[in-house]
Amino acid sequence: MSMSDPARSPEPLDDVAAEAERLQAELDESRPPHAGPLSQVAAALAGLAAGIFGAVGSYALGLGSLTQPGPGLWPFAISVVIVALSAALVVTGRLLEDAERFSKASLLTLVALVTLVLLAVLLPLIGFEIPSLLLVFVWLRWLGKESWRSSIVISVCTVAAFYVIFVLLLQVPLPRLI
Repeated sequence: MSMSDPARSPEPLDDVAAEAERLQAELDESRPPHAGPLSQVAAALAGLAAGIFGAVGSYALGLGSLTQPGPGLWPFAISVVIVALSAALVVTGRLLEDAERFSKASLLTLVALVTLVLLAVLLPLIGFEIPSLLLVFVWLRWLGKESWRSSIVISVCTVAAFYVIFVLLLQVPLPRLI
């Protein structure tokens, strides 16, 4: 069919545009209100503090050189990038309006952070298998709203894959039970 065919109607394009408008309205309706410039700057300052903390900690591990990198080189480089980006947000944050107010959904981020801290605490005590399995499961089941079956299967497969890759193939000395 040619483009000038009168049998062809422009209605499908109108339907797509109407659906796009409906989805945008639904998204706008469900989005939390803006938090304002003070929250934007506060978030940037939190990122800045985390970047400085990471840079200091990784520097303490030793940077080495580019030809003989130490264990802290890449974490230090990433921390410097975080510091630079956070500093830019501190300066420009008052002009931005993309930060959202804290809501019930914001608690999911807190749950993710708490589970990561628990992973870090449990890792040296009982190895990486159980804490990693629990972390992936919690993130999939409660943060990702996956089914019980897929959460269990994916968690077990993920930890098994990490075990094979890091312990067996790369021989990374991870604390482990097995």
